[in-house]
Amino acid sequence: MGFSITMSHILTVIGSVVLASGFSVYALYTGQSLQSNVLQNVSDIKRQMSLQVQIAYATIDNFTNPDHFVIYAKNIGWIPLNNFTYLDVYVGEYGKAILYSYSSTAQNGTGTFNLTDANEDGIWDSRETAVIRAYPKEQSDIEGTMFEAKVLPFRGLASSFLFPPPP
Repeated sequence: MGFSITMSHILTVIGSVVLASGFSVYALYTGQSLQSNVLQNVSDIKRQMSLQVQIAYATIDNFTNPDHFVIYAKNIGWIPLNNFTYLDVYVGEYGKAILYSYSSTAQNGTGTFNLTDANEDGIWDSRETAVIRAYPKEQSDIEGTMFEAKVLPFRGLASSFLFPPPP
């Protein structure tokens, strides 16, 4: 009878050790998985912070016929932008801004915008200011008492700017 009690204690101890080892392995795996997810989220946020545009000034150019929007924006992130098709530009009367898509040949009446960086090399470098010209499809899109402009890079932070029409 003493042998069977000893054997059952040994089996109980071995079972406990195996069960505890299984729980610890699962806890380590879960911890590593959580750490990996947190590091990925931090990396994504750092990348978004590295791609950031700030609008310095916006107005309506009423010296051309027909009028169009002009936005001065600065790349305050760390990543240069060279593919402007992924840049969203919204401009229009406050609360009714319209999305303009990029076209290197943007012109009046097309509903598109073009972008010219400061050194005109086609790459919007970090800390460089660019001029964005947005051409509305209809002249009525440029009428109002208060306007808003928003520039949003793909996977980056947006910048908004409110402005009145020129006197």
